[in-house]
Formats: sequence, structure tokens, C-alpha cells
Amino acid sequence: MNVSRSLRNVIIIELFVPITLLILGIYHGLMQVVYRAGVIHQSSAVKLDYYQGLTLHGVINAIVLTTFFAVSFGHATIFFYLKKEPNKKASWISLGLMVVGTLMAAWAILAGKASVLYTFYPPLKGHPLFYLGTALLIVGSWIPLFDWLVLYRSWKKENPGKKVPLAVLGTLVNFIVWFVCTLAVAYEVLVLLLPWAMGWTPTVNVTLARTLFWFFGHALVYFWLLPAYIMFYTMLPKVAGGKLYSDLAGRIALFLFLLLSVPVGVHHQFSDPNISSTTKWLSTVLTFAVAVPSFITAFTLSASLEYAGRQRGAKGLLGWFGKLPYLDSNRYLFGYMIAGLILFIFGGFTGIVNSSYALNNVVHNTSWLPGHFHMTVAGPVFLAMIAMSLHLIATLRGRKIFLPKVNVIVPYLWMIGVLIFSFGLMWGGLMGEPRRTNLGMTYLNPQNELYHPQWVPSTMLALSGGFIMFLAGMLYFVVFFGTFFRKKTETAGLDLPVSEAYHDEKMVPLFNGFKPWIIVMVVIILIAYVPALVDVLSNSGPGAPPHLPHNPMPGI
Repeated sequence: MNVSRSLRNVIIIELFVPITLLILGIYHGLMQVVYRAGVIHQSSAVKLDYYQGLTLHGVINAIVLTTFFAVSFGHATIFFYLKKEPNKKASWISLGLMVVGTLMAAWAILAGKASVLYTFYPPLKGHPLFYLGTALLIVGSWIPLFDWLVLYRSWKKENPGKKVPLAVLGTLVNFIVWFVCTLAVAYEVLVLLLPWAMGWTPTVNVTLARTLFWFFGHALVYFWLLPAYIMFYTMLPKVAGGKLYSDLAGRIALFLFLLLSVPVGVHHQFSDPNISSTTKWLSTVLTFAVAVPSFITAFTLSASLEYAGRQRGAKGLLGWFGKLPYLDSNRYLFGYMIAGLILFIFGGFTGIVNSSYALNNVVHNTSWLPGHFHMTVAGPVFLAMIAMSLHLIATLRGRKIFLPKVNVIVPYLWMIGVLIFSFGLMWGGLMGEPRRTNLGMTYLNPQNELYHPQWVPSTMLALSGGFIMFLAGMLYFVVFFGTFFRKKTETAGLDLPVSEAYHDEKMVPLFNGFKPWIIVMVVIILIAYVPALVDVLSNSGPGAPPHLPHNPMPGI
């Protein structure tokens, strides 16, 4: 499918920039496990502080990569399915704001002026350019949504009575969730944190800032996840050699995410004493409800893959498992997606532990949480994003995949690394191993009186998994940049695998538009967050002066 030069360049830049920065993000991921395993017994290495590296790792991997990719993938799906190009001027303004915002935040972090982690919790204080850069990145990512909505409304007028393509529906669901949840963090950054960082206000309301962040922070997880879900429903059955079991199941799952993604953030604040137990109980119920679309997806994709296996000659109850194209270099997207889904099984079940108020108290702020986190974000999210980035770069530039046999083993090597790494973290978490902590300076330093030898096996296991992940990441970069700079040998254009539906149900108006769902979404958010905000504003306590990492005395 032919693409204008402008749109092609926008998508390519939105993929190339974050994948290039990802080199730095993965390097600092490796350094985290090196520090935590006690290999380094100091606060910094290679002129970068531990918390500086942790901030780079989180911001690049969890915010920059995911936001840039979601916008580029959104442009691709909207254009491919609606046959309408996004507005040229709006696309370039969006890209410009995102790049400038990223550079501003990157400067602040690399200069050691914003070691506040990707959650940027106050009273940790960053440079004003970090907060302003973050705001520009978010605003830049809003612009395409309003442009896509114009194209969507135009397509519906031209195609009355037709079903909106599932990928388009998913893209719009994702960015509606993103727009709603980022309103809170934009308020936090622009009204609370930026004036405080510039010295205009002496203190900041920490609990309000935390609540606003988690209004955004857990919905952010679904912003990461939904592009992968779009690929699972609309592409995975095709590359597996089969059909999507049910188109309607995909629509139900996507709209459930629209309803439930935002109002569950309070479960990140189970330990905050100024939020009532009733509010926390409601958040628990809503968080468990989010498992419903995941179970719908598990059934639908299993049925789709079983059909694919049987189409390829499988016999017996489970014979279809062995007939799927795991190592077919021409269907490498399958390997990335299936490896991500295997990790997601473990990530989903460990997430249920975090959702429970009682069980969460056992693992809160331990290494269990990043163990779970990497099962999801470094599993289906990351693998789907880097696979589609490679696919889009190859097709838009007319390049063949560089080292295809290496490419097809990357996702499985990454999967093995994540399983080992996350198991080490979760094992350590159950023994009380803290998260966000440079263990090498104290708990994993045999010369320190705080030395905890029981954490040596778990941190070394995590370290071994981290090395395997790092190796897989480096192999991916060889494939990606080798493909990018390879000579053109194919016809350049946009090509996405499209799965035909086995059960292509009739159009149901309720699952073909947004108005009733957005109304219900707003109602659920108000039910969940009005009590939480009342609790926080009624019990905030005094404002907090800044805390700088190099100075443990607040306000000095």
C-alpha cells in the first residue's frame, strides 16, 4: 500500500528515535541488576549514578518508547484500514513536540538534575526542564487522536452500517484512555510540580501528586498493552496460518478496557493511610474486573491458534501446539507475539496478587513488584512493539530483514531471560528484598553490617536473567539497524497482516461506536476517584519541601 513521503518519514522517525534511545535504556537495565547483585559496591559507575541510571531506564523504556511507538502504530493502523492519511501539518507538529520534550527531559536526567525515577514522586525534585519536557511529550501525543477522530467520523459517514475495523477501534480506545488519564498527570506536572521546581511555591502536596500520578500510572499500563492486543487480535491469527475465532470478542474486550483502565489506579496506594479502606476496596474490585477482558482474550486467542494448528495438519487434543510456526523466519512476528503471550500468563497471575489488598501488603515495595512488572511490560508489550517496529521499518523502507535466522531466536532468548530475571526478583521479594534500592552499597556488600546473605541467590539469579535479556536486546539492535541501513530491494509501502474472522458476527451498534461507553467510563471514574480525592484533600497534611538525592536534608 503506497504511503506519502511525509507520513512515511513521520512513522520512521517515530520508530527510529525511541529504538535508538532504547540502547541506553537496556544498558541501564543491565546495570541495575549488576548493582543489585552486589557486583558494584558504590553509588555510581561510568560517571552515572545508580538512581540516574534507574531514571533513564524507566523513562526511556516505559514512557518514551511506548508513547512514540503508540503514535506511529496508530498512524499506520488508521491509514491502512481507513485509507485516509492523517493531517500532514498536525503529524509533524506532534512529532516535533514529542522530540523536543524528550530531548529536554533527557538533558535533565543526563545532567544529574532529575534522578526522580519514571514516577517522579515528590518530594524528589527534578529540574524544571524535566517536567516541561514530560508535558510536551504528552501534549504532542494528544494531537494525533483528534486528527484520527476526524478521519474516523468521515469514514463512518462514507460507510454507513459497516463495522469499524477492529484495529481502528483498538487504536481509538487506546488513545481515548491515554487522553483521559494524562489530563491528571498534566495537571500534576503543570500546576503542582513545575511551579514548585521553579521555586515559585515552597512546598508540594505529596499525597495529591501521588494520587494524580496513579490516576495516570496504571492506565498507562493499558496504553502500553493495547497496541499489543490490537496485534494479537488482528495479526497473530493470520501469521499463525489461521483465523481470528471471534471479531465480537475482540470488540467486547477493547470496550471493557475503555471502561476499566483508568479507575483502578488507587490499588497502587494501598499503603497510603489517608485513603479510606472503602475506597481501596472499590479499587480492588475494579482491578479484579480488569482480568475479564484478559480472560476473554486468552480464550479467543487460544481458539484462534488451535484453528491455525489444525489447518496446518495437527491431530489430537493438543497436537496443534506443535504445528505453529515458532521458528519460521518469514513469520517472525509470530515468534515475538507468542513469546510475549507466554510471559503474559505469568504477569497476569502475579498481577492478581498485587490487586489484593491483603496480599499486596506482603509484597509492597519489594522486588516482587518489578518482577511482575517485567513479566507484563517486558513481555507482551515490549516484544510486540519491537517486532512491529522492525516490520514497519522493513516494509516502509523496502528492506529485507537482516540476519533473519538470528531475528527469529531473539524473542525466545528474551523470554527465557525475563523468566529467570523476574523469578529471581519475585523470589527475593518474598524474602523482603526491597525495590528501587542499590543493594550493592549495603545489603549485598559483605563488608557492610547490613549484609543480607539470603538475598545473594535471588539477586544472582536476576543478574543471570538480566544478562540473557541484554544479549537478546543487542541481537535485536543488530537486526533492526542492519535492516534499516540495508540497501533497498523490495517495493516500499505499508503492509500489515490482516486476520480474517472465523466468526464474523453481524454489526452490533453498541460495539461499533464510542458515545455510550465514554459516558459509562466517566461515571465509573467519578465513582472511583471522587472519594479518593476527597480523602486525599481532607487528609493531606503539611506540604513537603524538596528532597534532592545528593542532600538528605529536605529544604536545605
